[in-house]
Amino acid sequence: MKLFMKILIAFIALAVLAGLVSAGCASVRAGYESAPYQVVRRDGKFELRDYPALVVAETPMRGADNSFMRLFHFIGGENAAKQKISMTTPVFMNDTGGTNATMAFVMPAKSSLNNLPQPSEPGVTLKQIPAGEFAVLRFSGGRNVKNETNAVARLTAWLAQEKIYPTGEPVFAYFDPPWTPPFLRRNEVMFRVAQP
Repeated sequence: MKLFMKILIAFIALAVLAGLVSAGCASVRAGYESAPYQVVRRDGKFELRDYPALVVAETPMRGADNSFMRLFHFIGGENAAKQKISMTTPVFMNDTGGTNATMAFVMPAKSSLNNLPQPSEPGVTLKQIPAGEFAVLRFSGGRNVKNETNAVARLTAWLAQEKIYPTGEPVFAYFDPPWTPPFLRRNEVMFRVAQP
């Protein structure tokens, strides 16, 4: 009976801890402005979304350099105006394994190309992503080739089944800080799709 009670107490403690971690991760994510969109259609974990034009700070992803820190320094005040810019979600990556891989931070909704300070770092550029419709699949887990390849394959299969035609390469969207447990992370893969 004592062993059963110890196991029961340990199980309850783990459940409470898991609940606290989950709530903590959700509240951290909720504390950031996120890129706005409107869901046009939902099918399980698949969505078609309309995104407005988004202004981003973008940098190339090259080998072992730290693209994230280059962008983080820009929003932290290492720019022509020494102005801090709020962190938002998600972080976009179009890492297709080629030489054109990039990482981008979405700028706050009130930002425009005209009112943002110019980057001091030559590897950071400001640009506007045109508005459009995107097919999106949400998935969890760590950022790795296996998870990303699987997510692209699932989204591509759904698009083919629905006779929706992607344009361009997949883009990955990551919403959580690195200390978030992989099973609690919100990750997405998205394709811009041709308008009907």
